[in-house]
Amino acid sequence: MEALIYLAPLAGLVSLLFAGFFAKSVLSEDAGSEKMQEIAGAVQEGAMAYLNRQYKTIAIVAVILAALIFALLPEGGKIAAGFLVGALSSAAAGYVGMNVSVRANVRTASAASKGLQKAMSVAFRGGAVTGLAVVGLALLGTSGFYILYGDVDLVVGFGFGASLISLFARVGGGIFTKAADVGADLVGKVEAGIPEDDPRNAGVIADNVGDNVGDCAGMGADLFETYVVTVLASMLLGSLILDTFSNAILYPLILGSVAIFASIISVFFVKVGSDGKIMKALYKGVAVSAILCLIAFYFVTQYLEMSMSFYYAAVVGVVIMVLMVVFTEYYTSTSFRPVKTIAAASETGAGTNVISGLAIGFESTALPVVIIIVGILASFFIVGGAASPAIGLYGIAIAAAAMLSTTGMIVALDSYGPITDNAGGIAEMAGMPSSVRKITDALDAVGNTTKAVTKGYAIGSAALGALALFADYTGKVGLTGADLSLTKPVVLVGLFIGGLLPFVFSAVTMQAVGKAAFKIVNEVRRQFREIPGIMEGTAKPEYGKCVDIVTAAAIKEMAIPGALAIFTPLIVGLVLGPAALGGLLIGIIVCGLLLALTMDNGGGAWDNAKKLIEDGEHGGKGSEAHKAAVVGDTVGDPFKDTSGPALNALIKVVNMVAILFASLFIGAGLF
Repeated sequence: MEALIYLAPLAGLVSLLFAGFFAKSVLSEDAGSEKMQEIAGAVQEGAMAYLNRQYKTIAIVAVILAALIFALLPEGGKIAAGFLVGALSSAAAGYVGMNVSVRANVRTASAASKGLQKAMSVAFRGGAVTGLAVVGLALLGTSGFYILYGDVDLVVGFGFGASLISLFARVGGGIFTKAADVGADLVGKVEAGIPEDDPRNAGVIADNVGDNVGDCAGMGADLFETYVVTVLASMLLGSLILDTFSNAILYPLILGSVAIFASIISVFFVKVGSDGKIMKALYKGVAVSAILCLIAFYFVTQYLEMSMSFYYAAVVGVVIMVLMVVFTEYYTSTSFRPVKTIAAASETGAGTNVISGLAIGFESTALPVVIIIVGILASFFIVGGAASPAIGLYGIAIAAAAMLSTTGMIVALDSYGPITDNAGGIAEMAGMPSSVRKITDALDAVGNTTKAVTKGYAIGSAALGALALFADYTGKVGLTGADLSLTKPVVLVGLFIGGLLPFVFSAVTMQAVGKAAFKIVNEVRRQFREIPGIMEGTAKPEYGKCVDIVTAAAIKEMAIPGALAIFTPLIVGLVLGPAALGGLLIGIIVCGLLLALTMDNGGGAWDNAKKLIEDGEHGGKGSEAHKAAVVGDTVGDPFKDTSGPALNALIKVVNMVAILFASLFIGAGLF
């Protein structure tokens, strides 16, 4: 039984091998004409230049934090080593995935000339590289450090390293992608009246670069971190019930191991049928992955001699995943009421579009929160939480770990989005036939929905994972329910600080997008004004200048959000004490979850309302409704791709800081 622990790193290695196999398969495809390769090369160059600069900046912060961990914590050397490897692994997952994505885009555009099925296959296999790299590195690192140290508490450093990279990747990538997108749209679509991805727009390459650094590298790092900290939280809580269930630490690792094999198998089921329905093909892969996981989890539970109630908690987690996907699609797809409502509101101007979009964003919080509430209660009481709260909390953690069992497929869906988006841009800029653009547009329309769906999945998993992390924090500092009573002013103060933090964080990140977009707007206007022949197509815009502007802005502006996430819990814990920090954690989980849902779903709905109008509804492209929808989409862009997704990382970074430095908070505080 003890040797079974080695299945986890083995599964991680197998996942990386298949990521390499799919990468080789994608890169062997035809890269298209010289013009297409030139455009794709510019995107590759910009994406890698940005990522290199970002990681160099983060490396400085990581080294300083590693030194502090080494100096301040017991076993600081081991924890600091795990922290640095966690940061490197998270960076590697994003780097490898994006490296393939910026090459899969031009191959998808080329494959579109051979038909929908071929283009779909190339795009999804490109996304699968990121998905399998993420789960492979996450499971390999978590299990590897546990095997090396033999103490799950020392693996917390690995999780904190993953969290740090996730936060910076989400914030920096989100600022880059939305500043470029907003700037390019405002001048190109609204002022100049030219199509999206038109080569005459100087911001178009920066926009395409942003798709990759935001959604491929950003989401890859986000779900890498979510996977690591959720499995880690399950293991930490499992260590508290070893007297009752001797395999409680091993259980989540083996669940993750068999889930990897399910994800690999399910990739081969993603094929477009004769009906040409792309979303159906993608969901078929997710469904196969979920079903295989549930079958495998049953036998793992029996083999490890865990109570079958934990299997039922895992089933609850998979059901939560399915429902989060369903309801997120409902609020962000062009096929349903919410998006149609916003599109119809655009007929009376930008004001009513924005009002409608905000209302839909607020409304979209209700059903997901109900799902999460029911999931928490079900997984807690199914495993016997009423008799043993520790076992009940472990049941919630297992539900969260099971929810993440399909992470490989979910990340593949997300990375598929920017690949198809870029493929459409390359087809437009290279002047490919309308038949090709029709296929890339169909792929991109679905990709827009998959990106929204994966964000909903990430938020739901973050909520359950953060609850498990909170439970571990209270155990480490010895807090009871009475210690966290709201009759104690210090707890209430912490609660308010935690509730405030997501709003301040969002304000800073959205301001950063606005400032950078302002610079892009002025630069694109300058080039239209000062470079003769751009609008006639006889002169080439200076794409590199826009890339440089958003790169510098993203690197500079990610400092304050990072400092807020790291230093706020440290200051509260040291000055106000562990009870106040406990209140802060509760506040940030609740407010962060609701704000993230509002931003992600509202932004996705705004985006697809614009797409619906561009497809011919309410007057189509160039109409007054379209202009209003572009404004709404501009508001929604930093909602859904900058601040909203980064809140997931914020919640978990704050929780990881609390757990990592818990020993410093015991007995601390002025109150």
